[in-house]
Amino acid sequence: MRLSGLGAAALVAVLIGAQPALAHADPFVGSPGLGDPYYPEDGNGGYDVTHYEVTIDYDPPSHELVGRTRVDATATQPLRAFNLDFDGPEVRAVSVNDLPATFDRNGEHELTVTPLIPVLPGLPFTVRVDYAGQAADHEGEGWTYAPSGGAFVAGEPHSATTWYPLNDTPLDKATFTLHATVPAEWEVVSNGVRTKNIVRGDKRTVSWESRKPGLGYLTTVAIDRFDYLEQRRADGTPLLSAFAPEAEGNRETEQRLPEILDFAEALYGPYPFEAAGGIYVDAEIAFSLETQTRPIYAPWTDLNTVVHEIAHQWWGDSVSVRRWSDICLNECFASYTADYLWPERMEGEDVDARYRATIARQLDDPEFWDIPLADPGAGREFTSVYYRGPLFLHALRKQLGDAVFFGAVREFIATHAYGNASMPDFRTFVQSKSPVDLTGFLHAWLDETTPPTHEYLFPGTLRV
Repeated sequence: MRLSGLGAAALVAVLIGAQPALAHADPFVGSPGLGDPYYPEDGNGGYDVTHYEVTIDYDPPSHELVGRTRVDATATQPLRAFNLDFDGPEVRAVSVNDLPATFDRNGEHELTVTPLIPVLPGLPFTVRVDYAGQAADHEGEGWTYAPSGGAFVAGEPHSATTWYPLNDTPLDKATFTLHATVPAEWEVVSNGVRTKNIVRGDKRTVSWESRKPGLGYLTTVAIDRFDYLEQRRADGTPLLSAFAPEAEGNRETEQRLPEILDFAEALYGPYPFEAAGGIYVDAEIAFSLETQTRPIYAPWTDLNTVVHEIAHQWWGDSVSVRRWSDICLNECFASYTADYLWPERMEGEDVDARYRATIARQLDDPEFWDIPLADPGAGREFTSVYYRGPLFLHALRKQLGDAVFFGAVREFIATHAYGNASMPDFRTFVQSKSPVDLTGFLHAWLDETTPPTHEYLFPGTLRV
């Protein structure tokens, strides 16, 4: 819909005069959630974000965080009110298009904003949110205190809401800029390219810029007394990795990052981002995470973990899920890359033998098969995709043959780059590349909660 000046004025009058109604039923209020089957209150309707600019001042000893986030967005409907997702410190002020707005915090993470002048559909608008207070320790589910006294952000599917307001859904990717001020003796690492690192007096201000769109849980900030490893790929891509005081033991592994990137690029196409690296924290978290361009690594990180998180830069970061039920696209491929393809191509392992041995061990174990790959269920996303996902992809590879399989996954990545994809998308795409009907094969591996039959367990050269 395109509105003339007169039509726009009339619509504003209607919006201002609209009577209050339930948010989900009011055509002039963006929905407070997007109905993901696993996390229905995540995300918000009525607008599309293009860019976040997050400015924070953090004092490690007191954990005091002062923030201002600017959200650049375009309205997709008339907006008398809309929501952001935020579970961080106290909100002090909100403005929309530089005019003061009223706001209310409600639900688990809702920040409802009512602009002074309603926003019209199709038009860009800017929201600024000022907030301040103690940043709570979410212990690996967002803002997390580090043993050194610093802090970092990591968590999936949620983490960003603990330190800046956003549209926290896989369906709304945006570019990201961070400006962080800390005491001068601390360092700050984030996503993308570092564009500023200035010390004035007793304060350090660091800026980072992510030039390709990403998701909230893939953004991060890490504040610590880091040492750095600087490398560069043959194509000039800068590699900057950071090591917390007790994480220096991981430096040797990270020195292989150029080799790992070359390996993944040969499989999946050109590296999709402008920079790369890693952030090695010393907190005893139970996971590492593929934060965009620069994963967060736990102290127990090994080579397999780095290969896994780098594979995610294609599977999860460049191509992201539509719904959280699509998590196999992320984790099945990252696990297959690290657990099968790297050992096979870089270490000479017979991965067919590994596959057969795994099937022999697990065939009669009902628990191994009881969580379906295509729809694991809320709270079970990070289970079967790791241990059964690689088996599925190896069987699919043998069903299709190497030329078709690797050509298809590379084309799939290119087709959906910087966007979203689903497991149904993947199924349809793979079927389009196969002269054989894959319906039974894909159903047995992705939907069932029992082992596939022999013909699907041992296709192609896996037949015994």
